[in-house]
This record gives sequence, structure tokens and C-alpha cells, in this order.
Amino acid sequence: METDIEKWFKEEGERVLKEVGIKKAHTILDFGCGAGTYSLPAAKIVGEEGRIFALDKSRVKLNELIRKAESAGLENIRIMETSGELKIPLRERSIDVVLLYDILHSYYFSLSGRRKLLKEVYRVLKLDGLLSVYPEHMKLKGIIQEIEKTNFHFEKKYLKALIHEDRYTGAHVLNFRK
Repeated sequence: METDIEKWFKEEGERVLKEVGIKKAHTILDFGCGAGTYSLPAAKIVGEEGRIFALDKSRVKLNELIRKAESAGLENIRIMETSGELKIPLRERSIDVVLLYDILHSYYFSLSGRRKLLKEVYRVLKLDGLLSVYPEHMKLKGIIQEIEKTNFHFEKKYLKALIHEDRYTGAHVLNFRK
């Protein structure tokens, strides 16, 4: 019997991320990528013409992501290790989509830290770029207002089955535009 995570990597992850707005040839930043739950299916969608920048503070998780990518024959993922500093080492307006999935809650960031991160995300997104947020552990109304205060425009709310700690969970995904 297939586990949730196997099912996710086999087919569901790509389907969900396409519905959220990831397309062929996109350049994606997966901030707080962990071991690649979202980076790997996104890499399949964007194909050889696209690129995934997978940023995380855990070298162990990044190494696991690279092993999985190599095993799947994916060569379009670039890992980026961060020390936890809220500076994204990418050029202004160089990214089509930023994924902030299960990363914004107060366990990781204070309010001022979230604002600084959102300003950095705004800086690296192209005009009309997509910010997709899975705000686990947060109130939707509050996080929507908080993100809108950094000049993003709320576009759409989805209810999706996402992977959280290797198991499916019903989750809201919020999309914003620059």
C-alpha cells in the first residue's frame, strides 16, 4: 500500500501545484524547502526550462533534497543554505513564484521577522509574480491582512490536501500577486 508521501511524489504534488499556479519554465523560490516536499514536484512541472531555488537553514534537509532530486533525474534544483538571515541571495525581480509553505508562523518568525521576509520576497518577485502561502498554525484573515500590508494583492484562497509531516492534511493555500 502506498504511503501519503509516496502518493504525493508520484502524482498528487504536481497536480496540486499546477492548480495553485506553477507552470512550465517558471523560476521558483521554495523558502524553507526542507527535504523537498514541494520543490521536487515543482521541478517536474517547470521542466528543463525552469529552475527551483530551494532555500533552507538545514544542511541535512538540503542534502536529502539533493539525493531525492538526483534519484528522480531532476537537474533543475539549486540548493541555497541560509544561516537564518532574512536576506534572500537572489536578484531583484528574478523569480516567478515564491512558495512560503508552513513557514510564516510565529514558531519561526516574529511579526517584524515576517514583515522583513515579505519585503525580501517582494523584492525578488517579478512584476505580477505569484506568492503562494500555506499558513499552517495561523489565522487566515490575519495573515491575509498582514501580507497585503507589504503591497501584495490577495488573489485566491484554495482548500487543498497538502503534505504536512509526511501525511495528508486539509490546508488552505493563499495566493497573492505583486
